[in-house]
Amino acid sequence: MTSPAGPPVDGSASGRKRLKLLAVTACPTGIAHTYMAAEKLQQAADELGVDIKVETQGSIGAENVLSDNDVREADGIIIAADKEVDRDRFAGKRVLSTGVADGIHRPKELIGRVQSAPVQTGSGAGAGESGGGGGGGGGGGRERSAAYKALMNGVSHMIPFVVVGGLLLAVSIALGGHTTAKGIEFDQGSFWFYVNALGGLGFKLMLPIFSGYIAYALGDRPALVPGMIGGFLAGEATTIYGADANAGFLGAIATGFLAGYLVVWIKKVKVPRFVQPIMPIIVIPIVSTLALGLFYIYVIGRPISWVFTHLTSWLNGMTGSSAIVLGALIGLMIAFDMGGPVNKTAFLVAVGLIGTNNHVMGMAAAAIPVMPLGQGLATLLRRRLYSDQERETGIAALFMGLFGISEGAIPFAAARPAQVIPANMLGGAVAGAVAGLAGVQDSVPHGGPIVSVFGAIGGAAMFFVAIAAGTVVTALTTNALIELKLRRAGGPAPAALSPDPLPAGAAAGTAPAGGTRAGTDAGTDAATSAATATGTATATAVRTRPAPAADGEPEVLSGYLTGRTVRTELAADTKEAAIREMAAVLATTGNVRDVDELVRVALAREAQGTTGLGESIAIPHAKTDAVARPTVGFARSDEGIEWGAPDGTRARLVFMISVPEAAAGDEHLRILALLSRKLMDTGFRERLASAPDVRAVLEVLREIR
Repeated sequence: MTSPAGPPVDGSASGRKRLKLLAVTACPTGIAHTYMAAEKLQQAADELGVDIKVETQGSIGAENVLSDNDVREADGIIIAADKEVDRDRFAGKRVLSTGVADGIHRPKELIGRVQSAPVQTGSGAGAGESGGGGGGGGGGGRERSAAYKALMNGVSHMIPFVVVGGLLLAVSIALGGHTTAKGIEFDQGSFWFYVNALGGLGFKLMLPIFSGYIAYALGDRPALVPGMIGGFLAGEATTIYGADANAGFLGAIATGFLAGYLVVWIKKVKVPRFVQPIMPIIVIPIVSTLALGLFYIYVIGRPISWVFTHLTSWLNGMTGSSAIVLGALIGLMIAFDMGGPVNKTAFLVAVGLIGTNNHVMGMAAAAIPVMPLGQGLATLLRRRLYSDQERETGIAALFMGLFGISEGAIPFAAARPAQVIPANMLGGAVAGAVAGLAGVQDSVPHGGPIVSVFGAIGGAAMFFVAIAAGTVVTALTTNALIELKLRRAGGPAPAALSPDPLPAGAAAGTAPAGGTRAGTDAGTDAATSAATATGTATATAVRTRPAPAADGEPEVLSGYLTGRTVRTELAADTKEAAIREMAAVLATTGNVRDVDELVRVALAREAQGTTGLGESIAIPHAKTDAVARPTVGFARSDEGIEWGAPDGTRARLVFMISVPEAAAGDEHLRILALLSRKLMDTGFRERLASAPDVRAVLEVLREIR
């Protein structure tokens, strides 16, 4: 580990110029850690005699924004962030880039290291020094690679197209489709015909968007065109230039990275000054598009076509083999790339045998829905492993799976190919093998439970057993592989990945369970029951002994925190019991309509990732209409409560924030930001911990501005 800054450069007896630094802090959710890192950097700079200005890129927008003059006069820039930060504005300056956790735990070290950091070039991608420290999994201090961020950028932009396209297709199939020998079709020109066409259009745009935004993250706007055109080739090569197969989402990943890095390389080429203005808008997009497009058609496309042709011949030769072996093989291929050449090979072989051997189509039909159903089930079984966006996509994937739309699993496979694709293949193989063993038949070229509803399945009971078995295997395997990766990385499971994983312990305010009963996992209800069992007596005692509001008491946090919501000692000894006790404290204000619902939502938030911030602080919070207006409580625990904080400290200072859904935006985040900043002040925490009574506590809390 490098040592902290050398002798302070404060312009005193040494006569040296006082060091001027800038910093940018940002965490994936833009709430607590963003402001904690900013405060720690400011404190360290004050101790070292260094001038620093910190820009926070939080959920309520950028604050304390760095101006051109600030950058011009700066001696170095520290970027403590777990998400992408534009670095081009820092060109020509020393830039140290690291994770937000380092800003919290190693601020002095960062101030020392930035003085020898590399100089930022004109391209933000990959420039500047990458900070070390920390572990994996939760973004504990190590900056994500440019490739990872680019992939996540593509995934996050692709997801809306997958969801919208898939759901429109599913609804149109359910309400307007009918089975024919060619599959599920629609009456030409009917309402559902056009709904289905719109869904298909969404899917056609899915891969160009995916590839384009991977490229954009690497090469900026000039890379968007070649990236999107490359993605379109990956998805529509058969119609554009008569290829035998499309490359699917794996091909889109390849074209996105090729386009992005190609543009980055072209930008480095020295050109005459008069050409420079048109480089980003004409020269680079045209040259990169031609190069990538022709490379795809003549180089990438040919091997894919060769593989497609030989796979088809090989699989046709397998049709006389054991039904279990053939079913497993069909399932493996169907699940591998969800629309790519391997998937299409198995599907088209099965379709070609309809009428002569419907059993092969039955194997394929059982495997087709397993990927989206399995990934959707995985997000329900272990919610803490997935981001809010992934959990929402998981619900949509479940719906798509019911209608045989395997593309619903593509966002998961694109984000975690090493974990999701093997799990999909294993589940697909199980489904195909079970269907083959049971002699399931399908007389139409489509898959999923919807086909059975249309009466096209022979052996419907075993068809559903095959799907269920494959789905469960996929879900369990996916979660097991994700957790194995996290353990190997030495970090806890992330609470969110949108697009980067949220560090364990982040006080995120983006929980989807905010004020609704839908979307919480089974573990939440269990935790609520446990809290009820351990905390009922405490909660009842608190209700009978509310702290009266004193006349003229100090106003804290716009009046949301009052003497009624302060306790100098918590009776609870577990996190669940403490949350129930704090909820009961908030109820003494009359602002809580439903204490049990408030507790349920707060525990659901904890299930997604601990709100223990470290430094013996915890800030549980809930967004729910169980409260009528924003209300904040504070309590202390002398013994400390195990809260799962990243630094291992027990929570001794506990704030609980509750806001109605209507106030869940800026007001919720403003309270969290104010608390997070002030609680990084060691002296403030000591005064808060030693205040003898409620009024003294309020006097200390009044310092929060």
